[in-house]
Amino acid sequence: MEDQNFKNHARMVPGFHYVTLPAILILLIASINYFIKSTAENKYLGAILCLLSVILVLLAWYTRGFALKAQDRAIRAEENFRYYLATGKVFPKELRMGQIIALRFASDDEFVALTAKAIAENLSNKQIKELIKNWKADHNRA
Repeated sequence: MEDQNFKNHARMVPGFHYVTLPAILILLIASINYFIKSTAENKYLGAILCLLSVILVLLAWYTRGFALKAQDRAIRAEENFRYYLATGKVFPKELRMGQIIALRFASDDEFVALTAKAIAENLSNKQIKELIKNWKADHNRA
């Protein structure tokens, strides 16, 4: 597996991002088009197709969102434990979730110092990732 770094750490799932989401979008657009162009006797079918398309959009949105939220909770717990092992203290409350997510890529050697810098300078997740010298890969993301 290729070494992970700032440039290649984003995860795209082809079946979801390149097939399912575009297919649902096409279905939504086609069903709205069908509803608009349908005759009076076909309006009911057009409305049902539009409703089904909206349901699929919401289902895809929330399914992905729920998985990411669960992953965020796990990352927070893991990084809090990692910080505790390194310092004997719990994570500072000033850290935002995006900062914690970015800090998970920092090696153990730079983790504590980068955490302090993130708080002191209110760094964004992108800025934190750019400052990481020794990238700790995460291949188990949702």
